Amino acid sequence: MIKRTSLTITWLLIFTAIFAQDAKEIVKKANDLAVGKTSRGTMTMTIARPTWSRTVSMKSWSMGNDYYMILITEPARDKGQVFLKRESDMWNYVPSINRMIKIPPSMMSQSWMGSDFTNDDLVKMNSIVEDYKHSIVGEENVGGYDCWKIQLIPNEDAAVVWGKINLWIAKKEYYELKVEYYDEDMSLVTIQTASNIKQFGDRKLPSVMEMVPIDKPGQKTIINTDEVEFNVEIPESFFSQQNMKQVK
Repeated sequence: MIKRTSLTITWLLIFTAIFAQDAKEIVKKANDLAVGKTSRGTMTMTIARPTWSRTVSMKSWSMGNDYYMILITEPARDKGQVFLKRESDMWNYVPSINRMIKIPPSMMSQSWMGSDFTNDDLVKMNSIVEDYKHSIVGEENVGGYDCWKIQLIPNEDAAVVWGKINLWIAKKEYYELKVEYYDEDMSLVTIQTASNIKQFGDRKLPSVMEMVPIDKPGQKTIINTDEVEFNVEIPESFFSQQNMKQVK
C-alpha cells in the first residue's frame, strides 16, 4: 500500500512538472513571436479619457528582451524624448532640458507618458518567461481563437510589478490575445486585449493593443503598430545613452 501511494505521488509530481514546463514553453513561444531577435517599427498611441484624448507617435527598436529604445516623434511638445532599457536599467532623455534621467525600479509601475500602460509594460523590464511560475488553468475562446489560459505567479526573488498575471494565448498561432494584471493584493487592475491580425514581415501578429483600467470608467489607451520589421541588423551599441541624444 505504501509502495503504491509512493508511486502515485511520483507520477503526480512528474505530470505536474511536465504540465508546468508546457505552460512555460507556450509563454516563451508567444514572447519570441512578438519580440524576435531584433525589431524596428513605428507605433501610434491614443490616450482616451472621458472628456479628451491625445495621440503620441513613436519609433521603437529592440534586441531580444534586454534592449529597447523608444523615440517620441509627435506631438511637438514631446518630440525627441527617448526611453532606453539596457538590461536591468532604464533611462529617459528629455531634449527640452538636455537631461538624462535614470528611472528607478520603484517607478516601473508608474504611468508611461500619461497613458494606461506602465513603464514596465512598454519596455518589459521583467521577463514573463523567467520571472514567473507558469501554469495552464483553463481553455477559452478569445476573438474567435481557441486559447490556453495561463496563470503567472512571480518567483520569490523576482522584483516584479504585478502580483499575478493571466494570459490568453492562441493555441495554433501563439498570439497573446488577452492579459489580466493583478496587484499584490490579487485585485484586478487592468485588462489588455489584442486584435486586428496583420502580416509584419515574416509573421502575423495583432496590430492593435488596448489597455483598460478596471476602476476608471471611460478611460483606455490604444496602441496601433503601424509598421514593424523583425530580425534586422541592429548592433548592441545602438542601445546606448550616447545614441539617445542623436537617434532619429
